[in-house]
Formats: sequence, C-alpha cells, structure tokens
Amino acid sequence: MNWQMVLFLGLFFLIYGLVNYYVGWRGWQAFSHMVSSYHWGWYWTLLVACLAASYPFGRWASHHVPHTLGKALIHIGSYWMAALYYLFLIFLLCDLVRIFNRAFDFLPPILRGKFPLLIVTVIVAVIILLVYGTWNAQRPVVRNYEIWVDRKASTIETLRIAAVSDVHLGWIVGIDRLRHMTETINRLEPDLVLLAGDIVDEGVDLTAEEEMPEVLGGLHPRWGTYAVLGNHEYISGQTDTAIAFLNQNGVTVLRDQAVEIRDAIYVVGRDDRSRHRFDGKSRMPLDDVMASVDKARLPIILMDHEPSDLQEAELAGVDLQFSGHTHLGQLFPNNYITKLIYEQDWGYLRKEHLQLIVSCGYGTWGPPIRIGNRPEIVSMSIHFVAPEEH
Repeated sequence: MNWQMVLFLGLFFLIYGLVNYYVGWRGWQAFSHMVSSYHWGWYWTLLVACLAASYPFGRWASHHVPHTLGKALIHIGSYWMAALYYLFLIFLLCDLVRIFNRAFDFLPPILRGKFPLLIVTVIVAVIILLVYGTWNAQRPVVRNYEIWVDRKASTIETLRIAAVSDVHLGWIVGIDRLRHMTETINRLEPDLVLLAGDIVDEGVDLTAEEEMPEVLGGLHPRWGTYAVLGNHEYISGQTDTAIAFLNQNGVTVLRDQAVEIRDAIYVVGRDDRSRHRFDGKSRMPLDDVMASVDKARLPIILMDHEPSDLQEAELAGVDLQFSGHTHLGQLFPNNYITKLIYEQDWGYLRKEHLQLIVSCGYGTWGPPIRIGNRPEIVSMSIHFVAPEEH
C-alpha cells in the first residue's frame, strides 16, 4: 500500500468519523429532551459508534468470522452509510436555515425550537428513501442504443453488443443478481459482451463460495466476452485472482491490449487510470496500446472503465468507447457531482469522430441502494457504413 492510498484512507476515515459525530450529536440534541436519564446519552453514543464501525469492521472481519456474521455486519453498515448520508444533508440544511433565520428572522415560531413531529417526519422520510432505493436497485433496465459508425467492417454490417459495467460482485451483489444479469444478456442474443470494469468487489473467494463462476460462465455471445479492470479490482488487492476468476469463466481480460475479432472489428481494452495508486505502475499511452491496430482497415471499439481522457481516444481514431465507473452518483444528489467531474457521466456523447456511451452500472457499491437512477444493461446495435453511405 503506497502513501497515496494511506492518505486517501486516512482522509476517508477522518471525514467519515466527523460526519458520524455530527449526525450523532444533532440526533441526540433532537431526542435528549424526550428522556430523563443521562445514561441514555451513553446508549446513544454506543449505538452510533456501533453503526459507524459495522461496515469497515465487517469488511476487515469478513475473512476471520463466520460468513453469516460478516455479511450481516456489512449489510447493516452499508444501510447506515446511506441513512447517514441523507441525515447529514437534512441536518446540515436545517442548520443553514437556522443560521439565515438569525439574520433575517423568517421562520414561524413552531419551527424554531425542538419539534418532535418534524424529527419523526425526517426519520420516516429517510426510511422510505432506503426502502425505495433498495427496491429500485434490484430493478435493472435494458438501455438500447442505435449507433452508426462511419467505417466498414469487412464481414458484417451490424454488430449487436451487450455491455455492462460496475457489477461489484461480492458481499452485497450476489448470485441472484448475477444470474438475472446473465439471463437477460443471453435473451438479447448479442454477438459480443463487454464488461467495463469493477466486476469484482470484495474478493473472489466469496464469489467462488457462492458458485458465481458457473453463472458468469453461462454467457453465450457468438464472438466472446471481453473485460477490462476497474479501480475496485485493484482496491480489493486481489487483481491477479480477479483476472484468473474471469479467465476461468470464459472472459478475456484486456490489459492495455488490442485484439482483432473475426476480421471485423478491433476491441481495445485499457487498464484503469487509477492503477498507479495501488501497484505503482501507470497504464500505457493509448497510442502504444494501439500500435498493432490498422486504423484505416477496421472499426475500433474501446473499453475504458472511467470516462476520462476522451481527447486521447478521439485523436487515436477510436470509433466507439464504452465506459462506466460513475454510477451516475448512485444516490441523489451525487449525480450533480459526477456531472462536474466528467464531461459525460451517463448516456451518449459524440465528439467529432468518437462516440461514447457511459453506463451508470449494474450493481452498487456500499449501500445496496440507487436513488435517482436505475441499474442497467446496455444493448447496442452498431451499424457499419462507409462514409459516403451515411
């Protein structure tokens, strides 16, 4: 683990701890007048501390405690993370309103003090959000795109691709979700399947235990299944194991590699741009990855987990890029943050010759919840035409 990762984890746990403290403190202020004994303050502190510790402790203890206990801790902690996020936003908004009220005195008297009905309303609203988000995260849709590429593929006129990103197989996304994904993809009858990174999350040992290999190996595209690595394959610390897991189940992992398929297209797969943070090695420049590609002969499809470095792909002559990573924020209003970070955080974009599709992903990271977006499988029908025919 290099110093960048240590710094990142240190900052993460510092912010996570401060947010837990703030929410716990504001929550106790709201409830303290309802109880008479000071002992309840200690009980409240212990409750918040246990909830805050359950996810990181569950991740650490997952290989040292019984499977059921580790999974329960991770699920409890993941739901607390979602509840914490929305409670933090609500409490922060309330505090900001109070600050402005001191200056402008606009709140009615009933909203100025401790208001039990308002507290109960906030709690019920957060619970409803968690229930809805859980239900929504388990209802993936098939997102269809019709793409025209101004280049002839020598052996075909139309190519059907099923593409998925950010499955996050592990403790949260399990066998049932994976089975639904493979069955849906097989019903689409694609020529090619693309997996754009973050396929594996907490480790491959668990996926083997839950018989995920058989299900993942059940994909049956005519031209094969290709994948690239995402940041979570590196974060897990089991990159080689993840690659072996995918290879053993019929998935070809491209690590800064380009392959020609059926004398029709090139598929190029880039290593994740965050690789250097975890193993100290940077990914290759795209021009070097594509050194063996005859750019004038066949269409070029690129997989890059994160939708970044678009100009590099455009200059390299890539026709179509498929990416993921953003989750479209996963929890509203995080989508406004992803829109600030990325030129395109979801959907379709055309930049001169380059066409880009960014998926919001199939699985979830952390809370098994999606609010403001739906999990998806991308289905692309790509039509290859000569420039004069388009």
